[in-house]
Amino acid sequence: MSTRSPVEPLAKVLIIEDEKTLAEMIAAYLARSGYQTTVEHDGVAGVHAAREQSPDVVILDLGLPGLDGIEVCRQIRTFSDCYVIVVTARTEEVDTLIGLSVGADDYVTKPFSVRELVARVQTVLRRPRGGNPGNSTAAATPWVFGDLQVDPLGQQVHLKGEPVPLTPTERDLLMTLAQRPSMAFSRTQLIEEVWGGGWVGDEHLVDVHIAHLRRKLGDNPDLARYITTVRGIGYRMGPG
Repeated sequence: MSTRSPVEPLAKVLIIEDEKTLAEMIAAYLARSGYQTTVEHDGVAGVHAAREQSPDVVILDLGLPGLDGIEVCRQIRTFSDCYVIVVTARTEEVDTLIGLSVGADDYVTKPFSVRELVARVQTVLRRPRGGNPGNSTAAATPWVFGDLQVDPLGQQVHLKGEPVPLTPTERDLLMTLAQRPSMAFSRTQLIEEVWGGGWVGDEHLVDVHIAHLRRKLGDNPDLARYITTVRGIGYRMGPG
């Protein structure tokens, strides 16, 4: 009797990792979990594979020959909104990865358990998109906040009539906040809504993504028009 895979069949994961033994170990674990995997060992080949294969998730090490991981992530973001999970030996690099228009979604730090990394892949692929707006009539109508329009069905965001390019995580955070504008979300609540209940990591990641989202929206946190910091709680949608 066959058993149902715990993940979506043939979800594609691209592993860009120059340590060949580690890359093959990650690929083997993912294959056993029902994923289709591709391995590349340098940045140039990794970008090419991402363009040609359209993976659902990219696992990206920073210390790559050819192109470093930051540049690889930046180039991938020009043509793909796949999830990017970075592997880094230094947690201080996370702010750079997410804050400088690079657009990584999650990270693990070395040394790490391969099982933990596979669990992260499973978590991002199970993430509820856009705060799960459901089938209500309200969800069929774009949410408007001044000159910002958030479309939950089309998963699109427009500012002054122009599309705003967001990463999957930025879009999910905005959709979650916009769906319930009167609610102040704690970081823990945002993690549960956007990353899913199985995610384990540093809550600081929420602040980094929010800061980058604000920059894309031209939103000053001291004079917020769209995303307001609620002291002692977290964030809510709307002007301060």
